[in-house]
Amino acid sequence: MLLSIDRCKNIPLIRQVYNEISGKILDGSLPAGEKLPSSRELAKAIHVSRNVVLEAYDLLMVEGFVFSKKGSVTYVAEGAFLKREYWEQPVSSPIHSVHKKEMIHFRSGIPDLRHFPRKIWARLSQAVWTEISDHTLGYGSPEGAEELRRELVSYLLKTRGVKCSKEQIVITSGATQALTIVGRMLLREDDPVVLEDPITDDIQQIFKNAGGNLYPVSVDEEGLDTSLLPENVIPAFTFVTPSHQFPLGGTLSIQRRIELLQFARKTNSYVVEDDYDSEFRYDGPPLSTLQRLDPHRVIYIGSFSKILSPALRIGYIILPSNLVEKCRSVKWFSDLHTPAPEQLVLARFLAAGHMDRYVSKMKKVYRQRRDLIINKLKEAFPADIQISGHSTGLHFIADFPFATFSENDLLQMEEDGVKLYSVEQHAITRGIHKGKLVIGYGHLNNEEIQQGIRCLKNAIDRLM
Repeated sequence: MLLSIDRCKNIPLIRQVYNEISGKILDGSLPAGEKLPSSRELAKAIHVSRNVVLEAYDLLMVEGFVFSKKGSVTYVAEGAFLKREYWEQPVSSPIHSVHKKEMIHFRSGIPDLRHFPRKIWARLSQAVWTEISDHTLGYGSPEGAEELRRELVSYLLKTRGVKCSKEQIVITSGATQALTIVGRMLLREDDPVVLEDPITDDIQQIFKNAGGNLYPVSVDEEGLDTSLLPENVIPAFTFVTPSHQFPLGGTLSIQRRIELLQFARKTNSYVVEDDYDSEFRYDGPPLSTLQRLDPHRVIYIGSFSKILSPALRIGYIILPSNLVEKCRSVKWFSDLHTPAPEQLVLARFLAAGHMDRYVSKMKKVYRQRRDLIINKLKEAFPADIQISGHSTGLHFIADFPFATFSENDLLQMEEDGVKLYSVEQHAITRGIHKGKLVIGYGHLNNEEIQQGIRCLKNAIDRLM
């Protein structure tokens, strides 16, 4: 029996012997009933200690590959042969592929992680881990750490006008899980869901996967056009991004907010408010939320991915009181609870006022970058482009009336060193936004911005 043992591999010799023999049994090279060499013989043949072979044989016996009889004689067991199936299809690329380092990627919604407050976070984290109780290290409650929920109540009331108690908050692993939980809570197969059009494809897929039947409503500069809300549809909920519509960037006016809430009351349904990046408003303080107008009808979702870092995976849902227990149940059967230590660090970060100072600092950084990129776009395309949705957040829309951007065009742009996304890629009803590009800039420094606009200019000139 020939075995390939390599002492340079970072794999224990016992595991190598086991892998070699079990592989031969599985592929039929060692058929059922075949007698294996004694441990002494095999150890001598492959130049390992007898204990290595004995432990490998023991592992094979425990898993049923071999059995022993007549003292120490070892045989291959019946039923351990598995014919191998060969799959020729290639492994598909991940949904969000990693872009080339040399490419300027105008992706929206990514903060500048170079400014993440590492020293403060490390100090608070060390304090949390030093003081953390045994109870906190065990299984927690699905709604999340009380310390964080308590801090969120005061922080969101102060900054966004949100009205709630800590009992109405459920901490989630980011906004994506929050949206998934909402879908599982409220949707049955083919239940109608009213949502903005365009809206990110991820959100469309989350609600489709939960069984929702999507009813798109067009968006303009004032957000969701409430005059187009369906008259004969009773939705499970209406999904909106009222403070900074994604991707077009409009703000839902107070008149439309009221009309939307009246629609929800009339249909006895809910409104799901995704408040994904409105802390960064550059022409004044952040706008008040839709939830403030009707806390009993609005489900409010937020996260810290675009404020601090996507890696934290901390989001939250604020629910009407009658949905709290159902949400806790869905969260529990989703992942039990969001990890507690990072929640406690974030709670201390909020309590000490670090978040307020960090947001104030980053607003200045992002405003300067926004102004730079808009100026460079206007220099590159004088009188030819229209900018909108730039008062808030980490992206805006550049509309090129003279152009259309197909999927193939966007791929060709990558050859010029620039990665972009079109509004059409997020549209449910296609053909309306062909010349509009989503320009994300939060993660780009000044040099990258200028290089990116030069690449974009070259790419569009070539396409035209």
